[in-house]
Amino acid sequence: MRALGILLVLGFLAGTPCAHPASPVASLKIGGKEYLRLSDWAAANGLKHRWLNRETVQLSNSSTKFTFVVDSREARANGVGLWLSFPAVLRDGALYLSRLDTQTTLRPLLSLPKNLSRTPLKSVCLDPGHGGSDPGNCVGTYQEKKYTLLLAHEVRQQLTRAGLQVSLTRSNDAFIDLPLRAEIARRNKADLFLSLHFNSVATSRTVVRGAEVYCLTPVGASSTNTRGEGENAPGTWGNRFNNQNVFLAYTLQKALIRNPTVNDRGVHRARFAVLRDADMPAVLIEAAFMSHPEEGKRILDPAYRRQLARTISDGVLAYKRAVEQNS
Repeated sequence: MRALGILLVLGFLAGTPCAHPASPVASLKIGGKEYLRLSDWAAANGLKHRWLNRETVQLSNSSTKFTFVVDSREARANGVGLWLSFPAVLRDGALYLSRLDTQTTLRPLLSLPKNLSRTPLKSVCLDPGHGGSDPGNCVGTYQEKKYTLLLAHEVRQQLTRAGLQVSLTRSNDAFIDLPLRAEIARRNKADLFLSLHFNSVATSRTVVRGAEVYCLTPVGASSTNTRGEGENAPGTWGNRFNNQNVFLAYTLQKALIRNPTVNDRGVHRARFAVLRDADMPAVLIEAAFMSHPEEGKRILDPAYRRQLARTISDGVLAYKRAVEQNS
């Protein structure tokens, strides 16, 4: 009942599965990775399994709904875009999912993660991306570093009003080495770390838009971004917080896409340095695309940045309430 209460209050549909007798789960090796038959895994976790069409499978219970697409890494969790570490695969009429994804992607959303410190979340460190000699994305004369800092100030105001202590990795146009950013969060005893960015693409500028949130790639998987940063890195400090990272990214993405003008680009995985080095739950937010003609103009608008800041703050506070009530 307590878990149900959490869900009703927050509206984040991530419930604890009901207890069911253990059921055998068929598995096979695909590309050297262990895959589980999704219908078996669903039954073992109290989820109903059904095909929506020839390409899409849905798993659901009273509080959770996942959808998967054949031969795709794209999935959805309660309507929120979610990128898998490996594609779902069809074999002999049954859909299979990698064991790694069931453990590191689905499990954190099926069962609310615990607040490991068992104390209230009090402190957030905001990391305005780029700065100083690193301008970030540039569109005309507009530089990403300026607008990430402006957004960080807005988010700090929102979270401070909510009673949280908020620190920034930079408060002016200064260059901060990537490893130092996580160290600043550590020195400030931050409970959460949010790196703030605005995106850009070189082609399809009139098409590509929306928000995406990154959390650290699990050990043994490839990232879902195309930049390849840190792909050869082994398991890192930040992987200890996988369950918290995934749920934090999910709550933030869910909050961001509540604005009907924001395209849902989903929860992604990457081995960005700021995520690898963090010793607290950490995400990187790409809040919008500077390169999109309309979205880029919105980023320049203080009123829109305040709106973005409110949604980011809402996501943080929803995460805080959920994990504290589950401690």
